[in-house]
Amino acid sequence: MFIGRKKELDRLKGLWKKNIASFVVIKGRRRIGKSRLIEKFSENTRLVSLSGLPPDSLKAQDQRDEFARQLGRIFQIPTPYSQDWGDLFWHLAHHTQKGPVVIALDEISWMGIKDKTFLGKLKTAWDQYFKKNPQLILIVCGSVSSWIEKNILSSTGFVGRIDLVINLEELNLSECNQFWGKYTKNISPYEKFKILSVTGGVPRYLENIIPNISAEEWIRQNCFTPEGFLFREFDQIFHDLFSRRNETYRRILECLNHHPNATFEEICQELDVVKSGVLSQYLNDLITAGFLKRSYTWDLRKAKSSKLSQFRISDNYIRFYLKYIAPNKENILRGSFQDRPLGMTSGWEVMMGLQFENLVIQNRSILYHLLHIHPSKILCEGPYFQRPTKDKSGCQIDYMIQTKYNTLYVCEIKFLRHSVQIDVIKEMQQKIANLDNRKIMSIRPILIHVNGVDEGVIAEEFFAEIINFGQMLVDTN
Repeated sequence: MFIGRKKELDRLKGLWKKNIASFVVIKGRRRIGKSRLIEKFSENTRLVSLSGLPPDSLKAQDQRDEFARQLGRIFQIPTPYSQDWGDLFWHLAHHTQKGPVVIALDEISWMGIKDKTFLGKLKTAWDQYFKKNPQLILIVCGSVSSWIEKNILSSTGFVGRIDLVINLEELNLSECNQFWGKYTKNISPYEKFKILSVTGGVPRYLENIIPNISAEEWIRQNCFTPEGFLFREFDQIFHDLFSRRNETYRRILECLNHHPNATFEEICQELDVVKSGVLSQYLNDLITAGFLKRSYTWDLRKAKSSKLSQFRISDNYIRFYLKYIAPNKENILRGSFQDRPLGMTSGWEVMMGLQFENLVIQNRSILYHLLHIHPSKILCEGPYFQRPTKDKSGCQIDYMIQTKYNTLYVCEIKFLRHSVQIDVIKEMQQKIANLDNRKIMSIRPILIHVNGVDEGVIAEEFFAEIINFGQMLVDTN
């Protein structure tokens, strides 16, 4: 079953309308569906797919040898001479020189990371061989997005050669809902959100959904048993993506796990390191990999981004792993979680609230639609924070939108087992009171929930809109 990616497929299919060869870059986190997208796009066309090996202790020659073996198997020829990438690319071009064909070089960073000549030879092969077939589409893709950014997208060698760049992101809620299949009408949005709070919109994780067992049991089987797919996934991700530097990246994520929404200075302090460009690069790598987001606060009066920013873990699986799986790893291996109610775990509801908040922010286009806000009218948006000073209080807003009409949509996001109670109004009033320059704007408080609100909340008529986000996971067919 292939779900979603209509926009990406349409853009890829549009390349066939050209009369020249196309060079495409696809990037995105592991398990996001890059290879599956290429397969779907190429299902009625000849596809030649080759992949690099996880680098580990491999040498550059090992990658060339494996590439040569794949060429031999695909084209049913003797294994080509593999001392030089130029020769290997010539063989690949020779066997794809006529007719419609898609060439996919998967995990390209693994192929070329240990050979300084790789990218130059690829550029030369494109100029001299590949592009001479006007019906050829060359796709390079990989999970190490920072390597692709630095060595291909930002490289002068590939300027003017790249026709399309696709950054695959998580599926939206409507697409996620389809993974429950024919069971979707019988399962509550709250239960679906519990699973999505662990998986996010990552297709490979969603494919593992078993609709006829409870969300708690599914989470237990996949996260809290030694054989569980998501129990083992984190180490695999970091082993493959970050190799020998994975401990540094992991320390950063653990810091943000304990201190959500931390500033750069706070991260440096927690890690006991001096502020440097090296740490900035590590953070940027994690952002490019899709694991972190950096949110800049803004000046309400000027509607301009501030220099102040916070980092947060934006990948639901990564945060869930660090919060609940990693600290209990030994107990899980001993089978101690077999009969333990997951809801009794310390901080469970707070954690699930943060995960739900992530899902709402990642699907903020839904909010724009429900609030009748056209994206072109938005000046600033995102999680908002305000540092305390002598003249003003500190403030943290789950999500806020400032429009050209001098209006603030101040969003409170709640994920509870029960309905939202009336104390949410006092909580929201305090946040709004702390906002600097609030008196110069119209303020519309917005409540976003899943499991309903108390009648008293509705009767107070405090919120401009009360949005049941669970409706996004209701099958309307």
